[in-house]
Amino acid sequence: MNIINKIEQEQLKADVTPFNVGDTIKVHTRVIEGGKERIQIFQGIVIAKRGSGINEAFTVRKISYGEGVERVFPLHTPRIAKIEVVNRGKVRRAKLHYLRGRIGKDAMIVKSANR
Repeated sequence: MNIINKIEQEQLKADVTPFNVGDTIKVHTRVIEGGKERIQIFQGIVIAKRGSGINEAFTVRKISYGEGVERVFPLHTPRIAKIEVVNRGKVRRAKLHYLRGRIGKDAMIVKSANR
C-alpha cells in the first residue's frame, strides 16, 4: 500500500453518520473562540456531496433571516462533532443547485416515506 494512502486511512473517521443528498441534517461543529470551545449547530438541506476518501465533502444550505446560507463541510474533519439526520428527503438528482433560485415553500424537499 502506498504510504500516502496509509496516512489517509488513519485520518478517516470511523463513526460517520450515513446521509444522502436531499436529507435535512444538523451539523454540530466545534468552534474555538478565545480559549473556549463550544458547539455550534448548522441545520439545513444537503444539496451536494463530492469527493471520496479523506477529500469527501458535502454542502448544506439553509435560509437564515430571508437569506440563503451555504456551508461546505469536509466530512472527515475533527471540527465536526456529530451529524444528525432530521428528515430523509426524496430527490432524483445528485446535486440540488436548483434550490438556490427558490424561495419559501418552493425550496422544500418532499420527505421520504421509506428511506
